[in-house]
Amino acid sequence: MVVEISPEELARKLDDDAPQLIDIRPPGAFAQEHVPGALNVPMTELTSRVDDIEFGDEVVVACQIGQSSKQAVKLLSSFEGTGDTDLQSLSGGLDAWDGPVETGPAEN
Repeated sequence: MVVEISPEELARKLDDDAPQLIDIRPPGAFAQEHVPGALNVPMTELTSRVDDIEFGDEVVVACQIGQSSKQAVKLLSSFEGTGDTDLQSLSGGLDAWDGPVETGPAEN
């Protein structure tokens, strides 16, 4: 079962500089709008880049509507090295997010 986090709870946690946020949308969608501090790792690149991600204690995965992020959480949880990480999906995705956003391409 995939644990979900509400946009409101994520906003509160981001105020405390946690958790790490991974946005799995394509680079073009990410550039149009994303949650500040998000790391852009498109779903199509997730398995090939998983070793490049430094997993903290808590990681939230976001997509546009909150469905692909659930699949990404399942996928990430199957990798060695993520077992101690609290992996969550952003409920409702970026469509439900009404907090601050940034624009511009990914710097990663």
